[in-house]
Amino acid sequence: MSVYFYEPNYLFDRFFENALGLPQRQIQGDNTNTAPTVLRPRMDLHEDAEKNIVTALFELPGLKKEDVNIDVRDGRLTVTGESKISSEHQEEGYAVKERKFGKFSRTLRLPQGVKEEQINASLENGVLTVTFPKAAPESAPRKITIS
Repeated sequence: MSVYFYEPNYLFDRFFENALGLPQRQIQGDNTNTAPTVLRPRMDLHEDAEKNIVTALFELPGLKKEDVNIDVRDGRLTVTGESKISSEHQEEGYAVKERKFGKFSRTLRLPQGVKEEQINASLENGVLTVTFPKAAPESAPRKITIS
């Protein structure tokens, strides 16, 4: 894949989150973990060479488009937002509490030459779809003949 995607701490974060991090189940009355959780929504990145398009799919269950921000800066696309717990639920009374709430952020590098107006995004059924060109037309390789 020619799209450069690099998040150096992602694999370490996932490893420690699963191995040493927060317990998957919170037992009723167990309030030992009060630290804020940093969320990283899962992402699929797909490249279509024929159409010259890259599609990034982010899992954002239960969020509305008002809860999500997409910013482009210095050739990087950043998806941020916050998943909030409903105010109608209280902390007490849970036997199992697996859903995570808090702020999230994912960043990926855009191909060189991609402009903001070439990026499209939609949120449907908890999946954010972001599409952008694989390479800008002016940066496509050209063959030069030697005279």
